[in-house]
Amino acid sequence: MSINQTASQIVQATARYEAFLATLSDADFQRNPADGVWSYAEVYSHIFVANLSSLLVLKKCIEGTAEEDNKPTHFAVWLILFLGKFPPGKIKAPARIAAMVKKINPTEAQQLMRNFSQRLQELVPQVSEASSSQKAKHPRLGLLNARQWLRFIEIHTKHHEKQLYRIQKQLG
Repeated sequence: MSINQTASQIVQATARYEAFLATLSDADFQRNPADGVWSYAEVYSHIFVANLSSLLVLKKCIEGTAEEDNKPTHFAVWLILFLGKFPPGKIKAPARIAAMVKKINPTEAQQLMRNFSQRLQELVPQVSEASSSQKAKHPRLGLLNARQWLRFIEIHTKHHEKQLYRIQKQLG
């Protein structure tokens, strides 16, 4: 998939998040469907804070301030990036990432999405110029270059979209 196609998929997914948010009441946005299960607010917080953090790392790869690494991508990671999805099953967010999750309100969610979309738009044209050997560490996937970080953002964003519908089903 090309850089522009990947970026387009991210933009489309973000638009779906925006449209979904518009259908929710403030109370439903905050409500947890069960103990230990994230609310919509927490999902939105997680996905867009994580995406913004991923863009910061992607920018380091573009600027050449990441780590120089010419080793091939681990096969399992390559497969995830190639197929465009995570393996089946639930994966617990790394502690550092989970600690950043908070209950935000719909206005804060909209602002996070706007900030993310704006930064994405600024960085996408530069991804093709990034060295493939400039890589930054992902907590689970290891060292990724700029193109791989962009692809990860797409996969991660789409992955959590499914979570919104699971919450919707649980809330009835």
